[in-house]
Amino acid sequence: MRLDALLARAAERLSRAGSPSPQLDAEVLLCHVLGVDRTWLYTWGDRVAPTFERARFEALVAARAAGQPVAYLTGEREFWGLALTTSPQTLIPRPDTETLVEVLLELAHGGSGRLLDLGTGTGAIALAFASERPGWESLGVDRVSEAVALATANAHRLGIARARFVVSDWFSALANERFSLIAANPPYIDSRDPHLTQGDVRFEPKSALVADDAGLADLRHIIRSARHHLATGGWLALEHGHEQAAVVRALLHEAGYIEVTSRCDLGGRERVTYGRWP
Repeated sequence: MRLDALLARAAERLSRAGSPSPQLDAEVLLCHVLGVDRTWLYTWGDRVAPTFERARFEALVAARAAGQPVAYLTGEREFWGLALTTSPQTLIPRPDTETLVEVLLELAHGGSGRLLDLGTGTGAIALAFASERPGWESLGVDRVSEAVALATANAHRLGIARARFVVSDWFSALANERFSLIAANPPYIDSRDPHLTQGDVRFEPKSALVADDAGLADLRHIIRSARHHLATGGWLALEHGHEQAAVVRALLHEAGYIEVTSRCDLGGRERVTYGRWP
């Protein structure tokens, strides 16, 4: 079977299975199996698929049709132009989180400073920031040791030297350390949210998604605790649910932060809120 025919059949199967992006999913999986990019696929679609690669591709398509995230099937997801290795032990980096990186870069005044990325997962935020601000020190922490190992491996593979990662439950291992910027994309979903039974999040670690107090527990904790780890004039920037912006702004104000602002994501939803410690 030709590659273009194999691709079309896979996309049709994924469409029937309810994938929101069947054509893209099929292309990414086939490129992964063949070790090529999508331009090659478009150029050489008339080639016949080798038997072994075809069988491997069809197995991945079946897994995707059953709901498995593409990023877990390929073991990779692009974020901020960086090819990050992924794992079922961590959240899949998403385009909306690039809004948080944009905010951090705008707030990073001067050629040097310290960034703390709480709940780093794959290391996406810390590595994206470090790739743009090599004069800064970027520290990512996660309470899951497998996540710290994965983020460290991503840094080494990408050659980003000024980013390091350690095991810490939020601020627990940081003693009296202080930072110019603190960022977090913490769990913020209510345990009763129906979206937890839909799409890729069904396969992602619930501990990285769900928080008590209607999704606000970890946000509250970080807002209270970050004050003790921010340098004077430092900023705390938080990703949150699109309906939580007003509450997060109120929590920041109540805790004493100033210049509190929210930023919309690519879909026009308030997704990131940040404030400065005076």
